[in-house]
Amino acid sequence: MNYCPQCAQALGDVLIDGEIRKGCSEPGCGYVLWNNPTPVVAMIVEVEGGVVLAHNAAWKHNFYSIITGFLECREDPKECAQRETEEELGLTVRSSTLVGVYPFAQQNQVIIAYHVEAEGEITLNHELDDYKIIPKDKLKGWDMGTGLAINDWLASQ
Repeated sequence: MNYCPQCAQALGDVLIDGEIRKGCSEPGCGYVLWNNPTPVVAMIVEVEGGVVLAHNAAWKHNFYSIITGFLECREDPKECAQRETEEELGLTVRSSTLVGVYPFAQQNQVIIAYHVEAEGEITLNHELDDYKIIPKDKLKGWDMGTGLAINDWLASQ
């Protein structure tokens, strides 16, 4: 963002509480671009046979991850986990339990992760183009983002 959404003046560097931020240059406007992280809900979806990892249709590389979705305005994160599981995989959620909350600075996100037990036949929505079911004993996390949630969940088993 280069211009103030309130008065259309150019944004510039402003020192606030020891941090350089983008702020409005117009005297009296006071707009600051805080660039707060976006809340994302992640689901470790467990079905018969293991955990669902999916490939997002927009990804260029051959990477599979757990299911994620954006938290909507006034939505409870646990309800988001259920909604996203149903929307993206077509599964019925039996239960969901909070795993933890994780920073994901690379994407300016905060991940709220749940373990979701689900059942039914997987039917991918338009966002996903492939999936795998990985047995729990073969599942491995990674060192950032949703991988941290997988590591914590596996450690609690």
